[in-house]
Amino acid sequence: MKRKTYVLFVALMMGAIFAFQGSLAFAQGMSAKDMVDEAKKSITMISVQEAKALFDKGGVAFIDCRTEKEYRSGHIPGAINIPRGLLEFQIENKIPDKNATVVMYCKTGGRASLACCSLDKMGYKNVKNMDGGWQAWMKAGYPVE
Repeated sequence: MKRKTYVLFVALMMGAIFAFQGSLAFAQGMSAKDMVDEAKKSITMISVQEAKALFDKGGVAFIDCRTEKEYRSGHIPGAINIPRGLLEFQIENKIPDKNATVVMYCKTGGRASLACCSLDKMGYKNVKNMDGGWQAWMKAGYPVE
């Protein structure tokens, strides 16, 4: 009986190792577009009109994950700038409440999609990506700073 259990355990471990390495190989072959497309499958996307309604309602944190230079060139009024590369290191100081409603945006939506995935993994429960990003907000003629 012990030998049968041991063989089963080894077989399960080998399967897990191969599955893990297979997923790594898949991830290593992904392009940035592939990663964004994959991220969009697991996050909440909202239209720019829905984002504007949340903006008007208030009590929502808008996070601009573009670079500081992009942010200085114009942003949604009251938005907090946390560049994508610093998000995981700064978000808990800027938004400590993991139940807060957060709307992420970048230029067109790619960086924000990846950022939403990170926040989800960090335990944030109510994160949304504004589809079309800053460009969609500007095109709609909504307020800017």
